[in-house]
Amino acid sequence: MAKQRAKKRKEENARHMSNLPRLIIACNRSPPVISLEFVQSSELFVNLHYLVSAGVHSICVIILKLQHNGDVSDGLLQSSNLKSFTFNELKTAIRNLLDFDVESSCVDRSSRGAGHRDGDYHRAVYVCIYAESTQELLLRKHADCKNSWPGLWDISSAGHISAGDSSLISARRALEEELGIVLPKDAFELIFNFLRDWTTNNGTFISNEFDDVYLVTTLDPIPLEAFTLQESEVSAVKYLHYNQYRSLLAKEDPDYAPYDVDGQYGQLFDIIEQRYKENTTARCLALQKQIERYASVTLNLELRGLSEGDTRALVLIIKAARVMDEISHQQVWHSNPALRDWLKEHAATSELDRLKWVYYSINKSPWSCLDESEAFLTTADSAVKLLSQCSKPVSGREGLEYKAAFPKLKPPGANFYPPDKDKMHGLPKDQLEEVTGFFNVIKRRSELSIEASMTNLAVKNHDNDNVAVSGTDLYNVPYCKEYMSSLSKAAELLLEAGNLTSSTSLKRLLHEKAKAFLSNDYYESDIAWMELDSKLDVTIGPYETYEDALFGYKATFEAFVGIRDDNDVKGPQPIAFNLPNDERIVKD
Repeated sequence: MAKQRAKKRKEENARHMSNLPRLIIACNRSPPVISLEFVQSSELFVNLHYLVSAGVHSICVIILKLQHNGDVSDGLLQSSNLKSFTFNELKTAIRNLLDFDVESSCVDRSSRGAGHRDGDYHRAVYVCIYAESTQELLLRKHADCKNSWPGLWDISSAGHISAGDSSLISARRALEEELGIVLPKDAFELIFNFLRDWTTNNGTFISNEFDDVYLVTTLDPIPLEAFTLQESEVSAVKYLHYNQYRSLLAKEDPDYAPYDVDGQYGQLFDIIEQRYKENTTARCLALQKQIERYASVTLNLELRGLSEGDTRALVLIIKAARVMDEISHQQVWHSNPALRDWLKEHAATSELDRLKWVYYSINKSPWSCLDESEAFLTTADSAVKLLSQCSKPVSGREGLEYKAAFPKLKPPGANFYPPDKDKMHGLPKDQLEEVTGFFNVIKRRSELSIEASMTNLAVKNHDNDNVAVSGTDLYNVPYCKEYMSSLSKAAELLLEAGNLTSSTSLKRLLHEKAKAFLSNDYYESDIAWMELDSKLDVTIGPYETYEDALFGYKATFEAFVGIRDDNDVKGPQPIAFNLPNDERIVKD
């Protein structure tokens, strides 16, 4: 019976796919040409990602748009070394080539039925909840009234990406609506994308999905009584060992929604297996080699020549510099501070944990700077966080312990933008100038309704689902508000230091910088920085924009504190810092 159903699905898919254009990828591996039956750029993203991970370094992509009338149009993406440009740059080039807008493939909730009837390409999300202690995946059973796979077991949660919503917002909302579980954004790890094409119900239900797959890692299984099931979507939930689930899919068990575990969906099981079956000795050796590429250097501090006031001010300036360090950790990725604290706390647990902490301390993130930002840690290494409220209360249970997630690929937009943002659109024109400024972060209003659910699980107001409207979902938050607690502390330290120093120009700089931290206006402080003439050479605040690899707009907080050597002919600033970021100064 299962084989007959599988054969029927393949026949239905074949009839549908025969009308689609063809994509040919030529690369430097054998066989030299890979032919794929898709032309949508979303699928191309997936297959390029697969080729990169498979070790393809040189690639020439030829797209043949075979129209229904038999005409052929072609385009050429230049042959190049994949390591010379980022995956986002590849996506941009391909999008321009195919004139495809990813966000336009989001689904209007009112048109979902028509989309499946006509086989329109659209985006969707899958959420996979994995329990570390039991190595089990949470599965849900589709309600019998569902059009797709009624009565069959499927992965934890799934849903369309509605027009105006982001991928991550859709994943969080699907989990809340279907299972009654509300989780923060740092619980979700985007692990891969894949194309899923299938047809069922005698050809009346056609699904062509470009799917984002998220992994949520918990320490223990969530008690089944904690779930609130959406009756129109889910009839039951259960946990199953990931290897057993993979085996059932491979056998095409008729009780489970079908997936090709030998194809792209199989990455889910491969990722889990690789993370939890590591060779500790080999990993220690790899980390040690990475660490040995750096040399330790001792700097001798010479305080002679400083006045008593400057010496006392220096102590406070160093404290303010440490606050900058705290903010910069947060700017890299939202779960980065939790990861840092966790690694430091557990550094003495084992030799591997010690090496993790040492190499993290060098990079200030889980991504290796000398290895093209390749991750040397995974979410399995990350911090354990306790969420006291995320579901129905269960007697005797304190809450849910989960791993604070981070992606394998370093996000080009760091923590300055929503994690799925890859282009600056969807903003009113009157906000563009402010949003592209140096001193603010970009957020989504659609996150507010989910955050509200987390603070009050007893109140379910789904009218807030419509808050995220295209063109108004993104908004900016100035640094002085985003990092208010830290900047207020730094401002107090700088004000006190300015009152202690004997240098008039240094006092002016420290006081103006303190004002800037609280007002977000850095003009006067940048003028004071350029006119600084002091034994203490201080650069503190948001300057470099390298961390924003997406647009290069956002400045990262940093601090350099030096003591001028009057015998050094190079002067007080031998290092060529960037000019101040304030555009009013640049224009002047």
